[in-house]
Amino acid sequence: MEFINKTVLLDADGIRRALTRIAHEIVEKNKGTEKLMLAGIRTRGVPLAERIAAEIARIEGKEPPVGVLDITLYRDDLSTLSYQPVVHPTQMPVDIGGRVIVLVDDVLFTGRTIRAALDALIDMGRPRVIQLAVLIDRGHRELPIRADFVGKNVPTAARESVSVQLKETDGAEQVVLRERKE
Repeated sequence: MEFINKTVLLDADGIRRALTRIAHEIVEKNKGTEKLMLAGIRTRGVPLAERIAAEIARIEGKEPPVGVLDITLYRDDLSTLSYQPVVHPTQMPVDIGGRVIVLVDDVLFTGRTIRAALDALIDMGRPRVIQLAVLIDRGHRELPIRADFVGKNVPTAARESVSVQLKETDGAEQVVLRERKE
């Protein structure tokens, strides 16, 4: 499927401001950083989680641990992805039991990625609570999942997609709304 860029939704400054706001909201909702841990969903959720953790450290003086979550084997579309899917390691720097876990991802769409992430987390232990932070919420949910912290809500049409580009993974820093080429 080929897409053409339609419009830039967030530039580098917009991404920075959205992540700063999310960091403040996380600290406020959780009344600080006690037992807080961020878990970035591969691929772009990881650098976003690291940036949010750094901003929380700037605000509170203490950086929460950041884990890396690979959900490949938990996806419900695994058989359609590839005959030999590439599985990366999941890395949790601390035991997740009893913790406040903030899952971090770039785009919330159908909710299926988050469902897979929840399954992966629960297999590792029993957090006290799991919250969700996303840079972009584009709607079109297929599962009853809602983000606790959202950088930007972007209502989209079915023929559109949202492309998050981060310097750590893509060499660019922007969020672009794209449209399927007819």
